[in-house]
Amino acid sequence: MKKLIKHLSNCITDQRLELFQKNLLNRTNYLTVVLENIYQPLNASAVLRSADCFGVQDVHVIENYNEFSPDTEVAMGSSNWLSINRYNEEENNTLKCIRKLKKQGYRIVATVPGKEVQSLDSFDVSKGKFALLFGTEMEGLTAEAQEMADELVTIPMYGFTESFNLSVSAAICLYQLRTKLEKSNLNWKLNDEEKDLVMLQWLRYTIDRSEIVEKDFLQNRV
Repeated sequence: MKKLIKHLSNCITDQRLELFQKNLLNRTNYLTVVLENIYQPLNASAVLRSADCFGVQDVHVIENYNEFSPDTEVAMGSSNWLSINRYNEEENNTLKCIRKLKKQGYRIVATVPGKEVQSLDSFDVSKGKFALLFGTEMEGLTAEAQEMADELVTIPMYGFTESFNLSVSAAICLYQLRTKLEKSNLNWKLNDEEKDLVMLQWLRYTIDRSEIVEKDFLQNRV
């Protein structure tokens, strides 16, 4: 893989490569985002944009009855830099997604409104990597997603309105939790193997007809 990465790296400018390397240093999958049944294009796009801005590499999209269709103008190309995992082939994609994440060692953390729920301020990032679940604007997370969650968190609010807009909620959570990771002594950054996989993804995206360049490289190695 490293030889392929080196070969493809020669196809982009030094400035582009430096930007990739710089951003890789701040990428994380210690925190990942899960979106359940999100159908509003503007909200979907804004969450992806926030995930990229805060260095969250992996996003998991559950499509039980709503197709995930981000607005490209709002997303500003952010989806191209993220590793988006879509779950839309099963009757119960929520179950499949959460089981997979738990198997990978993630704590499942559902975001819900309510004063009796653990505040985002007090959430402990040191207990292990975690997946942050967000539901639809109108209905929130499904009952099943909440029941399967290991923890529930809420954003403190002090006004008459009961909840934030979905994209605002995601941005607040990602900012606060990313800040906690930055201040911790945790090993929350991508390891070398994970960096290579992401770098390869970015190179393939940014190089025109990269599949042909890659095919030629592999054929010449034989």
